[in-house]
Amino acid sequence: MYRLIRELLFLLPAETSHHLTLNSLKRATTWGLTGKSEAMMGRQVQVMGLNFPNPVGLAAGLDKNGDYIDALATLGFGFIEIGTITPRAQPGNPKPRLFRLKEAEAIINRMGFNNEGVDYLIQQVKQKTYTGILGINIGKNFDTPVENALEDYQKAMQAVYPYADYITVNISSPNTPGLRTLQYGAELKQLLAPLKQTQLQLADESGRYVPVVVKVAPDLEKADIEGIAEVLLSTQMDGLIATNTTLDRSKIQGLHYADEKGGLSGKPLTERSTEVIAEFYQHLKDELPIIGVGGISTGADAKAKLDAGAKLVQVYSGLIYQGPPLIKACIDATR
Repeated sequence: MYRLIRELLFLLPAETSHHLTLNSLKRATTWGLTGKSEAMMGRQVQVMGLNFPNPVGLAAGLDKNGDYIDALATLGFGFIEIGTITPRAQPGNPKPRLFRLKEAEAIINRMGFNNEGVDYLIQQVKQKTYTGILGINIGKNFDTPVENALEDYQKAMQAVYPYADYITVNISSPNTPGLRTLQYGAELKQLLAPLKQTQLQLADESGRYVPVVVKVAPDLEKADIEGIAEVLLSTQMDGLIATNTTLDRSKIQGLHYADEKGGLSGKPLTERSTEVIAEFYQHLKDELPIIGVGGISTGADAKAKLDAGAKLVQVYSGLIYQGPPLIKACIDATR
């Protein structure tokens, strides 16, 4: 059934079908046509002090503003991550900015952190009935200079802290100029060390500790991975998400849209993402948990990421191509 629906949706522009699908799921949920907002039964796992009913989550990007939390919860995820959200609303990059490469089961996006701002997201989160684990992914505004990025991350963290089960610091989107430079060396430590202090201050004030994880790119050299791992440990971050989208086009050469600017996700990222997870695990071991994401389109892909060292996984592009059955397949494969 989903494959038939997918073919009809794929007749529309990618961003149009994205909104149509989510709005339709939301209406169906409101009308009681979907299942309950409960996680599917799977292998329960404790990570970062949180109890996950299954290890398969939704990656950030699908629901940037928290508009569809309850609807997405009916699909059975073990956790849901919303965002990326910025302190101020921003429109993102000009359209078109989302492209399907059907032959490769891939997507290129250059959305540019389009979102309604952190205050809007909080209002949506306040209205949810979903009681499962919710991650909130934060970033900087496009017009905030990189040297002032810390202030944006602190503002966003302070705003979402009371409403998140964990917070993701996104420094790896290729669609915000200069953002990826924050992943390296002194710049990374200068960002994360003060954010850690902000987290601890908020925990002390609220009496509630919310873990903070960092999301990195797949386009990293071995030395980069070692350096990032050292900073993550020294600043006592709570986790790592590996990986975001890639700028590498080697596996889609010659395909329609292959030359579009933006981050590539989906099947072409499967192997590289798993390699990066394995390389990070060599340095982090079990001191800092890894959430694996990138190119998961089968249950075997999800299991491979756990085998490489991840404790949890997230799906996004594979969900577009495979539909909701992918969630169950991943849960079953990771039991």
